[in-house]
Amino acid sequence: MDNYDLLLLLDPELAEERQTAIVGGVRTLVEKSGGSFGSHDPWGRRKLAYPIDKKDDGVYHLLSFSADAETLDEVSRVLKIDDDVMRHLATRRIESGPGRPMAATAPIRDDDASRTADAPEEE
Repeated sequence: MDNYDLLLLLDPELAEERQTAIVGGVRTLVEKSGGSFGSHDPWGRRKLAYPIDKKDDGVYHLLSFSADAETLDEVSRVLKIDDDVMRHLATRRIESGPGRPMAATAPIRDDDASRTADAPEEE
């Protein structure tokens, strides 16, 4: 069995109960096939880089689990069918890699920090 991280991008108009049902469905598929569900990290609502189905926002959920490749294929097949799942991406987690993935925050731009110390100031 391999370890996987699955990032779900769900429709922002979904009720909390429906989001929980989608995550629960993935968990059920993984556990039915003999895999183990690791964690669920809801990242919340975020602005998309480009509109998907005329929506500018999406709700992200990161799921970690261990399963066979066949189980991952089945999970992916089920998520493709579900209209409430806007996008999903599964990646195999390498054991020697970094610990737990985290949601990144947008960097704060500081125009003064981009100047070098030896550059002359413009007047």
